[in-house]
Amino acid sequence: MNLLQAFILGLAQGLTEFIPVSSSGHLVFLHHALGVSESGLAFDVALHAGTLIALLAYFRTDIVVLFSSLFKKSDKTRLAYMLIAATIPAAVLGYLLESAAESTFRSVRLVSGTMLVFGLVMLLAEWFYKKHKTHLSLDQVGLKQAMTMGFAQALALVPGVSRSGSTITAGLFVGLDHVAATRFSFLLGIPITAGAVLKVFTQDGVVEQLKSDQAVFAVGVVTALISGLLAIRFMLKYLSKHGLHVFAYYRIALATLVIVILSVR
Repeated sequence: MNLLQAFILGLAQGLTEFIPVSSSGHLVFLHHALGVSESGLAFDVALHAGTLIALLAYFRTDIVVLFSSLFKKSDKTRLAYMLIAATIPAAVLGYLLESAAESTFRSVRLVSGTMLVFGLVMLLAEWFYKKHKTHLSLDQVGLKQAMTMGFAQALALVPGVSRSGSTITAGLFVGLDHVAATRFSFLLGIPITAGAVLKVFTQDGVVEQLKSDQAVFAVGVVTALISGLLAIRFMLKYLSKHGLHVFAYYRIALATLVIVILSVR
């Protein structure tokens, strides 16, 4: 992998981790298109480290308040416990389906299918959202909303689903407004991403690989970090006034294009 390829993959990760079009799906497509495979899952997880840093930087104040509220009751205590509860499904299923997530789930055909199907689900969620006139704010998230979004996050083990897309969509289905669903989704991504990054980086050979390709990894991570910060700001601003439609149409169009290309080869 060269520096330009690392930059392209880092940019794709940073933007699509938070824009609900599936970062893992785009990475699978780009690895295939660029002919890059030698860094594989380790490099993809390194890119997730970049977007994790972006989350920690953007939500640093929220994180401090939520963490302190676990030890001293405040108006954020309930939200903190809801985030903990919502993290459990993805953590458990991630552990159980680890091998499939690293191999079988990275099929280009599977990614195309899940990207297409979930684009349609996003459109359905927007239709459902408009049918209901009242929506919940972030501080009104209860166990129903939290666990629904938690199980939706677990679906994102399959590339093409999109972690942000699945959780935001689930949030709309259970009555959250767009911004509340998005903020909960992004905060929910912090512990599960941190766990995945830590797990992969403690595996045998990963640190050695990182040391041998320092420049490549650095370019990818820094690019993912910067583009991730921009994507977070964009999403929170965009969804305060608009819905998920444009992202759903993009997913459907891209998936259809890839399926057509694969079918004529």
